[in-house]
Amino acid sequence: MRIAHVRILLVLMAVTCGALIWTNTRGEADSGKGEISKGKILYVKNCAGCHGTEGKGDGYRLLGPEPANLASPSTKKKSDSALLKTIHEGKPNMPSWKVRLSEQDSRDVLAYIRTLAK
Repeated sequence: MRIAHVRILLVLMAVTCGALIWTNTRGEADSGKGEISKGKILYVKNCAGCHGTEGKGDGYRLLGPEPANLASPSTKKKSDSALLKTIHEGKPNMPSWKVRLSEQDSRDVLAYIRTLAK
C-alpha cells in the first residue's frame, strides 16, 4: 500500500510539473510579463499626476522640466529593461519607485505604458 501512495505522488508531481512547463511556454503564467489592468491602476495612482492620464507628459510639472511623453514613438522604441530601470531608479526630475513598487508592480506599469503608444 505504501508503494502505491509513492507512485500516485510521483504521478501527481510529474503532471503538475508538466502543466507548469506547458503553461510557461505558452506565456500564460510568465511572471516576467505584466498585467495591463493592474498596471493601469498603479499608473493612475503613481504616474498620471506628472505623465498625464494618457501618458503624453501633460500632467503637473512638480519636479522640474516636462515629464516624458510615454505615448511617443521614442518611448515605444525603448527596451523593457531600459524603461524598468527608469521606473526603479528614476531620473533627475523623476523619483525612484523601487521602494514603493515591487518588481511585479513595475512590470504591470510597464505593460500598461506599452498600451499608451498604440
